Amino acid sequence: MSFLKFKKSKAAHNIDYENLPEHIGVIMDGNGRWAKKRGLPRSAGHSAGADALKKIVTECNNMGIKYITVYAFSTENWKRPKEEVDYLMNLLMDYLKNAETTLAGENVVIKAIGIRENLSEELQFQINKTEEFTKNNTGIVMNIALNYGAREEIVRAVKNICKCVNDGDMDIDDINAQIISDNLYTQNQPDPDLIIRTSGEERISNFLLWQLAYSELWFTDKLWPDFRVEDLHKAICDFQARNRRYGGV
Repeated sequence: MSFLKFKKSKAAHNIDYENLPEHIGVIMDGNGRWAKKRGLPRSAGHSAGADALKKIVTECNNMGIKYITVYAFSTENWKRPKEEVDYLMNLLMDYLKNAETTLAGENVVIKAIGIRENLSEELQFQINKTEEFTKNNTGIVMNIALNYGAREEIVRAVKNICKCVNDGDMDIDDINAQIISDNLYTQNQPDPDLIIRTSGEERISNFLLWQLAYSELWFTDKLWPDFRVEDLHKAICDFQARNRRYGGV
């Protein structure tokens, strides 16, 4: 694999490219605060955050990381002012449309995870169109967590499993951790090795609760629009310096 496309930050020279995290999760926090610090509307922060996301996904793809899951809009975000929610939905629509020519051109597979029924028909159509357009790409898989909540995801998985038991397709004693994983939105994908959260907050906020059981957590005070490729490299270096024992010695 050629690494000529990398932006060589100082941290990049310390990365072991044979020991990269296979799956990275990102809680992109701080768009509103970024805008407020600059006297701008919150929408400007979300727009800047979308630009940062494109750069980070492109770099992860160039590095050879196989999966990235980004928290774009939670089930709790509907509580925000209608004007902001409407802007975010339009931004997501534009992001998906642009991804068909930009990220798709970088060989990225794009998937949306979350409850689609609550989204507009137009946005649902665009999600399906983008997923279909990129499904045969062979680069990084980008999961966009959209109208997503981890508790809802687990409840949904439990209901699916219960239905299988009620229908006689599965015995209750067959239920195990793998069965639950197979009924999550991230089925057939490895659990995240590394979770990154920006903006100085140090909590999970209902993100991939089942999947991150053994993920390494990395927090930074930087607001998401200020998160750069060099910061990604630092997070990966820190991840590689940790001793992942998975409950062992």
